[in-house]
Amino acid sequence: MVEESRLPPLPLILKALAFAADKHRNQRRKDREASPYINHPIALASVLCNEAGISDETVLAAALLHDTVEDTDTTEAELSAHFGPAVCRVVMEVSDDKALPKVERKRLQVLHANQISHQAKLIKLADKICNLRDIHHRPPADWSAERRTRYREWAKAVIDQVRGSQPELERLFDDIYRRSGPG
Repeated sequence: MVEESRLPPLPLILKALAFAADKHRNQRRKDREASPYINHPIALASVLCNEAGISDETVLAAALLHDTVEDTDTTEAELSAHFGPAVCRVVMEVSDDKALPKVERKRLQVLHANQISHQAKLIKLADKICNLRDIHHRPPADWSAERRTRYREWAKAVIDQVRGSQPELERLFDDIYRRSGPG
């Protein structure tokens, strides 16, 4: 058995996964199965790495952490202390200000999407891909068809602002957008 003090440092991505799993441990998705929330950040990292071939450690760590500031008690200072300024910056770029009303947060996402870094745009693309896939395959129990359509159209408005960022992610988004549409 290897002594704990002799173990190499935990790679950044695994450290981010462990941190996100702890922070989201009591949260569930809105799907009918109330699946564990951590499945969502893992899905983003998987889309980025396995479907789009992205290996940037900062992007993958930030994808795993992307909802921690927004949906848990995690602070910007805590993220920076644990993961450094680069990962923290990307997470903050994709985090909404929860002090604002939901309608305003959604409006600002569309307005600011083209102003965020390339790394943040990759996460934004993966997030909308994963959310549309979830809504299409496992919609939230209380979402009407109209609400799903509104989300779909809003997601497209956000993604239209980041076009030109990564062709494969854009293709994946366009595919689920088409498949999730009416008729």
